[in-house]
Amino acid sequence: MFYFWNITFLMLIPALIFSIYAQIKVRTSFNKYSQIANSRGMTGAQAAQQILSANGVNNVKLDVAAGTLTDHYDPRSRTLRLSRDIFFGKSISALGIAAHESGHAMQHANKYGPLMLRNAFYPIANIGSVLAFPLFIMGFLFSFRPLIDIGIIAFTAAVIFTLITLPVEFNASKRAVQALETYRLLGSNELPMAKSVLNAAAMTYVAATAMALLQLLRLLIIRNRS
Repeated sequence: MFYFWNITFLMLIPALIFSIYAQIKVRTSFNKYSQIANSRGMTGAQAAQQILSANGVNNVKLDVAAGTLTDHYDPRSRTLRLSRDIFFGKSISALGIAAHESGHAMQHANKYGPLMLRNAFYPIANIGSVLAFPLFIMGFLFSFRPLIDIGIIAFTAAVIFTLITLPVEFNASKRAVQALETYRLLGSNELPMAKSVLNAAAMTYVAATAMALLQLLRLLIIRNRS
């Protein structure tokens, strides 16, 4: 109970507010520019295919992902999955997000360092995120410091993963904007709209990183006080 109600929880409030703001911002931007059709009349899938082909990335499959804003690139199967609204949509938002995910596929094809590092580190971070809090809480309840330390180390792995993710996401958005402009998929008046959607999405990753870092600091403070 001490862990959950400790006053250090107040440390997380700024990051929590920032996370809520980022989620609202990305939803607002996405919805706003989902109502505006792009002047080329292209779907997100067509834009992604054109970007990939223009960059010589011809071994990536396009598929429809279930849900909303579930768009992602799977490096294991080399599949770019776009949610239905993006895959078939012809909005500014659809092209911006499709271009962003195409950016990840280009990163993979070009062996972009941070992406390669993130992919290699993912299994460790995944285990760490699952085990960190159970180990920490058990160690705290039983006053067993080594278990607390293992939990903190496990959570640190998850924090490192979020830090590695930042340059990967920012670079994918940069590639997206360059592609949309270079291949004239969006007009000069439409490009700032796509940037707004991508910037809002990037903010969610910054918020997640801030939350992870503050959570790690909180665990360290609780450890030292125990």
